[in-house]
Amino acid sequence: MKLSLSWIKDYVDLPSTLDTKQLSYDLTMRTVEVEGAENLADRFENIIVGKILSIAQHPNADKLRICTTDIGGETKEIVCGGINLYEGMKVCVSKPGAIVKWHGEGEPVVIKNAKLRGVESYGMICASVEVGLVDLFPAKEEAEVMDLSAFDAPAGTPIADALDLNDIILEIDNKSMTNRPDLWGHYGIARELAAIYGLPLKKIENYVPTCAENDFTVEITDTKGCPRYIGVRMDGVSVKPAPYAMQNRIWKVGMRPINALVDITNYVMLATGQPTHAFDCDNISGHINVRRAAEGEKLELLNGKNLSLKSDDLVITDAEGPVALAGVMGGAKDSILPKTEKVILEVANFESRGIRKTALRYDNRTEASSRYEKAVDTQRVDQALALSMKLFSELYPEMKVTGFCDRKYSETQRCELDVSLDWLERRLGKRISNEDIKRQMTSLGFDTEFTGDNMHVVVPTWRSTGDVSIKADIMEEVARLYGYENFEPTSITTTFEGAINQLDKDLVRRIKEYLSIRCGMQEVFTYPWMETPTAEAVLGGFDGVLALATPPSPEEKYIRSSLLPNICDAVVKNERYYTDFAIYEEAQVFADRNYVSKYDASELLPEQRRCIAGAFAGSSNDITGLFRKAKGVIENMSRYTHMTGFEFRKEEKPVWADDTVWLNVFVDGKKIGDMALLARKTAMAVGVRNLAVMLFELDTDEMNPFTSRTNGFEHLKEYPVVEYDVSLLFDSAVKWETIYTTVVGKKNPDSLVKEAAFVDEYHGKQVPAGKKSVTVKLYIGADDRTLKSEEIEKCADSVIRKLEKVLGAEMRR
Repeated sequence: MKLSLSWIKDYVDLPSTLDTKQLSYDLTMRTVEVEGAENLADRFENIIVGKILSIAQHPNADKLRICTTDIGGETKEIVCGGINLYEGMKVCVSKPGAIVKWHGEGEPVVIKNAKLRGVESYGMICASVEVGLVDLFPAKEEAEVMDLSAFDAPAGTPIADALDLNDIILEIDNKSMTNRPDLWGHYGIARELAAIYGLPLKKIENYVPTCAENDFTVEITDTKGCPRYIGVRMDGVSVKPAPYAMQNRIWKVGMRPINALVDITNYVMLATGQPTHAFDCDNISGHINVRRAAEGEKLELLNGKNLSLKSDDLVITDAEGPVALAGVMGGAKDSILPKTEKVILEVANFESRGIRKTALRYDNRTEASSRYEKAVDTQRVDQALALSMKLFSELYPEMKVTGFCDRKYSETQRCELDVSLDWLERRLGKRISNEDIKRQMTSLGFDTEFTGDNMHVVVPTWRSTGDVSIKADIMEEVARLYGYENFEPTSITTTFEGAINQLDKDLVRRIKEYLSIRCGMQEVFTYPWMETPTAEAVLGGFDGVLALATPPSPEEKYIRSSLLPNICDAVVKNERYYTDFAIYEEAQVFADRNYVSKYDASELLPEQRRCIAGAFAGSSNDITGLFRKAKGVIENMSRYTHMTGFEFRKEEKPVWADDTVWLNVFVDGKKIGDMALLARKTAMAVGVRNLAVMLFELDTDEMNPFTSRTNGFEHLKEYPVVEYDVSLLFDSAVKWETIYTTVVGKKNPDSLVKEAAFVDEYHGKQVPAGKKSVTVKLYIGADDRTLKSEEIEKCADSVIRKLEKVLGAEMRR
C-alpha cells in the first residue's frame, strides 16, 4: 500500500526536523514494515515549466514547429510536434539531463540537445505520457503535449513545485498489517505516528444530518452480513473533474482519478480506510435492499464481468434486482453515469468473511474488498460519512440532501481485558511504570485502569474486530510503543551436551540426494491444495479428503491427501517441452482422522504425514524400459540411503494404476506405497496426452533408517573376472529374480560364478509365442588363480544346464 506523507500531515503535525529515514525506521519498529520511501520529486529532476513566446514552422518538416520558449530567465528554441501548441501556452519542458520515455513506451532515455531535421533543439516539450503523468493529464489525442496554463507557476518553476509533487511516498508491506484494518487509510497511520511521537491527532468531526428520511429508505434483509448501512440521497451534483489537489492525492498513492463523484468515494476510502460507493439515483428503482442473492441471479459489474450469483453472495438490490456486489464492486447499470445529477451515497459495514469469499469466488478482489475482508469496525462508517459530506459540500455548493437513512442493527463492541502487571513484567523482562503504560495506551485509543496488580484495558472499536483479543496482544502494544530497541538484551544460559542425531531428517536428505544426483531426477514443489478435476481422476473420489474453508479458488478447495495429483499436473506442464523426464516431490499430506481408522480420531488436527512421490515420463513405445527404470530407482533407494530394504508384491491395485503394470511396496511386511503405470484413462483425464508415465508414492514416515552405515569392506579381485554373456529362451512368466537366484544361489565363495546381471529381454518374430529371450551376463573367476578358457566354458555350460533343468530354459538357435 502507498501512503502520501503530505496527506498524513493533514491529521498530525509531524516535527519539521523529522527526516524520512527516521520516520520509516520508527514506523517499521513500532507499527508496520516500510518497504521503501520515495521522494516523488526525484522523478521530475530537470523538468520545468516553460512558456511558449512564439511559434514558427519548421523549414524541413510539415508536422514540426519551432517554439521559442521562456524557461525562466532565458529563452530557448525547442522543436516540437505537438498539435495543441499556441503562443502564451505553459508547457512541460525536459531540460538536457532529464529522464523521460519517448511516447510513453520503451526504456527511459536521458534528454540531450539535438538537431532535428537541421534545426538545433534544446531539450523537449513533453506530453503527459512521456513524464508519467498521463493519469493526471490525459490527452484527447496522441500528439498533444501537456498544457499547464491553468497553473499559477512562472516559467522555470520545477514541475514538482508547480504540480505539488514534492511529497514522500511510503510503500507499506501489506502482509505486515493484514490483521490491522485500522491502518488501511491515511488517518490510521496518522494515529500511529501521533502515538509514536507523542503528538495530538486531529479529529474528524461527525456529520449531523439535516434532512429527515422522507420517502427514502433502506432495508437490510441480512443483518448479519450487513450490520450497518447509511444511505444519503443528494440532488444537484454532476459529473465533472475533481479539483486538481484531490486528483493529485489519489494519483500519488496508485489510483486513477476518474471524475468528482467517483473520486470523492475513493478519496474517503484512502483517507479513512472505509470504502464508500455512489449510485446514480435515477437508475435505482424503488428503495435499496441488502440481501443474499437468489441462486443464478445475474449482475454485470463495472469492469464488464457478467456474474451468475450464488445464494450466499451479499448484494445491494433495488426493486428490479441486484445493482452491486456488496463490498466488492458496483454494477454497470446503476453506478455513476455521464449524465448523473442525483446520487445515493452508500457508507456501509459488511461482514468480512462473506466479502472475502465472494471476491475470491469471482476472482474480483478490489481496493474495497481488500479493506472489508480485514474486518472494519461499524463506527468507521461515521468517519467516512463525515468526510464524504464535507467533500460533497465543498465540490457541489448547490447540492441538497433529500434523503438520509441510517440502519444500525449491531455495533462493534469494545473488547475488555484484564492483565496482571506481574505477568506483564515477566513477559517483557522489565518493569514499565503505570504512568508510561497509561500514556502510551491512551494515545492509541485504549482506556486503562489500574487496581493493585491488575490493569483493566478497554480496547478501541477499531482494534476490537479480532486484532486485540487476548492479554498477549496488550503486551505487544506496550512493548512496541516502548520500543523493542529499548529492551536490553539478556544472555541465555544453556548447556550443549551433544548433537542430536535426527535419523528421519537425515534419511529424507539422503533420499533427495539419491534421487537428484544419482538418478538424475528433478525436485518440484507444489501447493498443498489440489485441483479438483485432477484429484478426482487420480484418487477416484474425495472420501477422507479434507476441504479448505477458504480455498484459493473454487477448483482448488481440497487439501492434498496424496502427492500424486499435483505430480500429474507437473507432468502435464512439462510434457509441452520434454518427451523424457523424471520428477519427484517430498512433502506433507493430510488425512481426516475420523475417516482413516488407523489414525487417532481423538486428535483435533488432521493427520499429517510426509510422503515422497515421483514420476518417470517417456515414450509409450517403451513401457518395459520405463518400468525397469522406476523399479530400479526404488529398489536401490535403500542401498544408497541406508535403510531397511523394500519388498515388492501385488496385493492391492491403486485406483489410478494400469491393470497389469503395478506393484505394492512393503517394508518389514507393511505396505508403505505403490509403484505403477498411470492408466491410460486416468492419464487422459488429467491431461497427459502422448507420454507413458510411471508413478510412485512412498510414506517416508514408515521407512526405517539404520542407526549407522552398513557398508561392508570387500577386497579388490587379485585375479581377473571374465564377463560371459549367454542368451536363453524362458517362459514369459519367469521373473528375473528367479533367474538370478538360480544362477548365483547363496553366493558360495568357492563358486566360480561370482555375480550375474540382467542385460536385456527380447520379444520378436524369432521368439516363439509364450517365450522371451533373456541375455544374462555372468561374472566368472577364481580367488586363487587365473582361469583357463576351458574352465570358463565349462562353468558357463554348467550354468546353462542348471537353467535348463530348473527353469526349462532353451538355448537360442
